[in-house]
Amino acid sequence: MITLKDTLKDLFGNRIKVYAFVGPSGTGKSYRAQMVASEKNINYIIDDGLLIKDNEVIAGESAKKAPTKIETVKKALFYRDEERQEIVKALKKYKPESILILGTSDGMVKKIAENLGLPEISETIYITDVATQQEMETARRIRVTEGKHVIPVPTFEIKKDFSGFLLDPLQIFKSKGKGQKPYISEKSIIRPTFSYMGKFTISDTVFRQILDYLVSKTKGIYKIQKTRVENYGEGVSLYIEVTVVYGFNVVQDIKDFKEKAKKEIEKLTAMNVVRLEVVAKNIYVPGQDR
Repeated sequence: MITLKDTLKDLFGNRIKVYAFVGPSGTGKSYRAQMVASEKNINYIIDDGLLIKDNEVIAGESAKKAPTKIETVKKALFYRDEERQEIVKALKKYKPESILILGTSDGMVKKIAENLGLPEISETIYITDVATQQEMETARRIRVTEGKHVIPVPTFEIKKDFSGFLLDPLQIFKSKGKGQKPYISEKSIIRPTFSYMGKFTISDTVFRQILDYLVSKTKGIYKIQKTRVENYGEGVSLYIEVTVVYGFNVVQDIKDFKEKAKKEIEKLTAMNVVRLEVVAKNIYVPGQDR
């Protein structure tokens, strides 16, 4: 029986060079992954279930989306056949010359390489090679006390998958030295689904307060009459009934309001707005309430 592993080995042989980046959980591997890859001229990274090319996720689903610690380990190891197939398919398509695998132990990175049918690891970089003891202790403290995890891609790459769990985007600019290309890295800080701190939730009142504020800045809308918020896994759906002001371009004002509302809610709450419906229910005529 010919397996995906066999076909990948036939395709690459030992041409692809496999590197490993190893360190205990929470010591800053994902934070430093692109730096290590850049120094070794590696364009492809495997980290927690994701295959990343430069700053783009090209295959996989983040293990940090899994509901339990056990499930995160299974995802990170590509335990399920369908998860392996997606990565193998992408590797066949892109044909990388080298790849960096992140893991918490030598055994873990070796198992990931085996599960994906990659050649044996040719070089291992340890977190202690690139980070001081103090830096690792700081990273670990942040992980334990704040539940923060780093994914080495820009926020827009994973935003749709982490609605309600994104905490902050992070951009790093470092010079490697005179005459050398600067190292620019964007990362995303999240609090995963399995965090002991629990799911990040936002009261409906918060959405209403944001919307009320935006209405106060919109001349063509007098007030909000009613809001309904439904929270789905991938984001929130908002239904809004408004009273519009007579004499204004209602269609354009509502369109502008919707664009602003979506942008502000996503920025202030880190929640994806998957649906936003605004319905004009009443008309306010200035002067009639006097």
